[in-house]
Amino acid sequence: MPVLQKISALQHESDFIIKAQAVAQAELGYPLPLPILERAWVTQLDMRTLFAWCVFETYEQTSAAFYEQDPLGARPGSPATEAFDAFLLSCGFHLLDVTPCADGRLAHAIAFALRLPYSSVRRRPHAGALFDVENTVNRWVKTEHRRYREGLPNPAHADTRYLKVVLYHFSSRDPAHEGCAAHGSDDAAAAACGLQRLNDFQEAVENSFCCGASVDLLLLGIDTDTDALRVHVPGLDGTTRLDRWLDAEAVYQATRDLSVQEAWQRLEAIVQDAAASTPDPGMVKLIARLLANNFSQIDYVRQYHQDCHYADAGHAERFIGVGIGFKEIHLRNLTYFAYMDTVEEGASDLDVGVKIFRGLNVSRGLPVPVVVRFDYHGTVPGARERAIRRAQRVQAAIEERYRELHSQGLLHALLTVRDQDRHVPAEAVGSTISFATEGGH
Repeated sequence: MPVLQKISALQHESDFIIKAQAVAQAELGYPLPLPILERAWVTQLDMRTLFAWCVFETYEQTSAAFYEQDPLGARPGSPATEAFDAFLLSCGFHLLDVTPCADGRLAHAIAFALRLPYSSVRRRPHAGALFDVENTVNRWVKTEHRRYREGLPNPAHADTRYLKVVLYHFSSRDPAHEGCAAHGSDDAAAAACGLQRLNDFQEAVENSFCCGASVDLLLLGIDTDTDALRVHVPGLDGTTRLDRWLDAEAVYQATRDLSVQEAWQRLEAIVQDAAASTPDPGMVKLIARLLANNFSQIDYVRQYHQDCHYADAGHAERFIGVGIGFKEIHLRNLTYFAYMDTVEEGASDLDVGVKIFRGLNVSRGLPVPVVVRFDYHGTVPGARERAIRRAQRVQAAIEERYRELHSQGLLHALLTVRDQDRHVPAEAVGSTISFATEGGH
């Protein structure tokens, strides 16, 4: 925004295009699209389209840098990924499936707040962390089928479980206003609804296949102001208590002055004592690791952010991510996620995102930037073309659902796809910006 404000001030100078491109190249790292700049002398510079174009261009560069440079060092097959996968199996779990809330303040939860290799975690955010039960059952089926057919990540006869996690959120600074919008900033409701969805998933698997099917559940919360974790430690019998949890801040204080060995022992003892019933040794081991990882994030927030919490207590996302994918997004408050196959089935998630951006952008005359994304398997014939058609259908449905915003130039979309069988960035395949074929996206 500061760069575009500077460029806007230059638009009536005779050498505007040269100066504008110099500023953009120096401060953004890329030139601006000429069609917009060349029309500035006829009418006002189209700042809405220019703003959306810059957001999309920056996203594309971010995606490319993530896959080309591997900044987290956690791509599939990396030492960090293999080490955690082995640790997870040692705890008795063959897959970790996490549903955080779609709120952008949780976008960094896996890689930073929990310090887990992103390749080791199945992440599908949903508004209010209310994941689709049927879709999750289908993903469970695929996981178990692969264990039977390929023995990956371990053979089907191995005594391990599929661990489904819900990560809800709350605000310690302003609990009545900056909690989960999908639950009206009601922390108790967010936790209760998350647990209910977990129980529904487990019941669906057991009813559809067999009693005692290999599914375990874990309910977590996170303070979006400090990144401190809240853990509802389940018992060996699968029970979870909503009125009892571990506060990572409190556990941090209880172990910070101990030696490494003493701290681990104390940490595991605290987790065992917090279990809803007889503790599960594997679950205790995993939760202790999650808490220890979270201590590092608590340290980070305390070191780099004033008063030990983030300055932006509320939403500050830059774009809405719609569809399936976005493995490269791990930065806090960068993206509001709306995971869906179609707009119709994901309408509630998308409506929450648009409502957020009406306050963030539209209220200031800026458009809502939407990046539509569908990953596909490049080994499947015709998969790329089908992903593109799906993205186009979602774009058309978004334009229809938010017709007023779109007609005023207050909503723009970038269509992207990605071959998830290769370690490559997202590919731009279309845009609502009409000159997309003339350069950039």
